[in-house]
Parts: sequence; structure tokens; C-alpha cells
Amino acid sequence: MNLLDNIEIRDIGNLELLARQVVEGFIIGLHKSPFHGFSVEFAEHRLYNQGEPTRNIDWKVFARSDKLFVKRFEEETNLRCQIVIDASSSMYFPEQTGKEKHAYMNKLRFSSLASAALMNLLMKQRDAFGLSIFDEVVQNHTRCKSSTSHYRLLLTYLQHLIDHPERNKTTSAAKALHQIADSIHKRSMVVIFSDMFEHAEDVEPLFSALQHLKHNKHEVILFHVVDKSKEIDFDFDNRPYVFIDMESGERVKLQPKEVKEHYVEQMANFIQELQIKCLQYKIDFVEADINQGVRPILQSFLVKRSKMKV
Repeated sequence: MNLLDNIEIRDIGNLELLARQVVEGFIIGLHKSPFHGFSVEFAEHRLYNQGEPTRNIDWKVFARSDKLFVKRFEEETNLRCQIVIDASSSMYFPEQTGKEKHAYMNKLRFSSLASAALMNLLMKQRDAFGLSIFDEVVQNHTRCKSSTSHYRLLLTYLQHLIDHPERNKTTSAAKALHQIADSIHKRSMVVIFSDMFEHAEDVEPLFSALQHLKHNKHEVILFHVVDKSKEIDFDFDNRPYVFIDMESGERVKLQPKEVKEHYVEQMANFIQELQIKCLQYKIDFVEADINQGVRPILQSFLVKRSKMKV
């Protein structure tokens, strides 16, 4: 089993190393598979134009090819991609139960690893990327750049989220997405990682925020991050549990069989409504089950990337 599968991604203490291994394994897998349609040859250089500064010439390439090439930098990038992560407390489900610090995967860890891998992929393609992190408010928001130093700075933000889980942080995805829509460069790609568990009884403000992103000419992918077996299928043993709302702290004691049928039905209705609205607004909706690894994330991103004219 390779690093694209969560069983092998338990120790998330070195996010940069993991992201690089995930992307390299993914690219090797694409080359070996019969699947076509992805561009995995990364344009990192362009021909040198006489009169330009010589400091950006890649002399190693010159030694091999006897031709002058310069490295491409941020102002020459093809794409701006804003990665948006929901960091409310519900994203830390499931909580750690064992003694080992890194021996589990939750929605926030999954989203952070997937985001780090996407940024690594974007950097290889010389595309620019930024990061927005929100809970009740937008906690971090960076502009898009494509430099290695920028990449490492964003990794520190992601690592901080992983290392400092918090309970009782509510979410205001609608408010945050409106703010982000107004603050990023038009015609960007916006990649959202969220469980979208905000006021399920009234989802119109959330849909309005998603529509705002499209109104500003952004291409949007919504990765609906869930632990499918527990949060969608409600697959629990038939014994008494105390369920705790990680955002409000509210506790409910019950046996799963007493509510499973109703819960599964309500959850299916919510997801269906979300999918219909995304289809209406031409937003790519992708279920991101944390138990299925990050391969679907990278594949969905590259499919979207290949369709965009830049």
C-alpha cells in the first residue's frame, strides 16, 4: 500500500516530506496507468530572451543542452489557486483515542495533507497558490504566490492546525466565503475543504456564499470532507453512546439504532440539496471520505485543471 492511502499516512509530523512523497507517488501512478488526459509534464523553464537579466538563467540546463533557459516565477504563472480550509471544531472529528500522538486521521488532518499535496503539485507546475483558513472568522488569508518560501510558510499554518486541535470553535462558512470571494484575484480556482456542517436547517446563506464565488468568475471545487462510515452511514455498534457536539459541547446519550434511520435520511437529504445547488452554480462537488486517501483529491483537481483555459 502506498502513501496515497491513509493507513500509511499516520505520522503527519513532517507535512512537507509527506506532501512530496504523495505527489511523487501519484505522478508515478499516472505514468504507469492507462488513464489519459492529465498533464504531468511540468513547464519549469522558458527560453531566455536577449537583454533580460542573466541571474535567472538555469546554468545546469545550459550545460546539458547548450541552450539558455530561465526559470519561471510568480508573475509568469498560469493559474492562481486559493485553497480554503474549514478549521471549525467539527473538522477535528474523529478525535484521538489512542496514546500515540500521530496515530489517527481526522477531517482536519486529511484536509491539511491534501492541501499540502495540492500546493506541492501547483508549485511543480509553477502555478500560484494561496491559503485561507476559517472558523467563525477568517483566521489566515494569504495572497497567491509560487515560491518555495511561500509554500513552506503555508505548511507552518497547516501544521499548527494539526498540532493544536480545539473544541467549541463554531463555523461561519457563509460569512467567511463571502469575505474570501471579495479578496482574491478574479478568475482564480478556489478549492474548499469543509464538512459544510453549518445550520443544516437553513442552508441558503451557505449557498449564497458559494454563488458569490461563481459570480466573481472563479472556478470552484468543493471537497465535502467526511468520515463516511460514521457521519453519513452512522455505522456504530448497537450500544449506548454519549454523542458530543464538538462545536457547542452539547451531549446526547442514545443507542444508534434508535435514530439511525432518521439520521441517515436527513443526512442524505442535506447532501443531495448541496449537490443540486453545486450543480446549479456549476461548482464541482466531490465527496472526500477521509478513509479513502487523497488520490481522489489530486485526480479531481487535475481533471478540473485540464479543463481550464489559461
